[in-house]
Amino acid sequence: MTSLINTEVKPFKATAFHNGQFIKVSDADLKGKWSIVFFYPADFTFVCPTELGDVADCYPEFQKMGVEVYSVSTDTHFTHKAWHDTSDTIKKIKFPMVGDPTGIISRNFGVMIESAGMAERGTFVIDPNGKIQIIEINAGGIGRDASELLRKVKAAQYVANHPGEVCPAKWKEGDATLAPSLELVGKI
Repeated sequence: MTSLINTEVKPFKATAFHNGQFIKVSDADLKGKWSIVFFYPADFTFVCPTELGDVADCYPEFQKMGVEVYSVSTDTHFTHKAWHDTSDTIKKIKFPMVGDPTGIISRNFGVMIESAGMAERGTFVIDPNGKIQIIEINAGGIGRDASELLRKVKAAQYVANHPGEVCPAKWKEGDATLAPSLELVGKI
């Protein structure tokens, strides 16, 4: 499998449920700002609402950072609305819930489970140029942690704004960074 890191998001068009309305979403919406595309297997399931609720709780922090979140499953935008209307956890969601019933978006990001017609638990952080900077894919039974995603996005934004610096393991905002050089080789 070829890595998607530093590749541009492939073209797509879809319909999303967002703030009580159906809206159009495309790859063009991912340019000009930081974005997270958060794939999950299906609406009305078990682990998925815990993850989406966690992201919804952190959404105001993502917005302060200039990041838009797009959740994506192979369900339709109609199903997203029905889930939103019936689940207290999903009612918290203020970001677009994108329908991918044809699987085009899931295939573009390499997370389609063909035999099931559903997406893997894939998380993609995309920079303002539309290039993928972070990829995380979890097995179906392993939920993700939005606070860790916040940390990774902060690191990606820091590195993008500070050429020549990198963020070491467990880096948090305000921590020291590294400036890769020959002098550091073998000294860390």
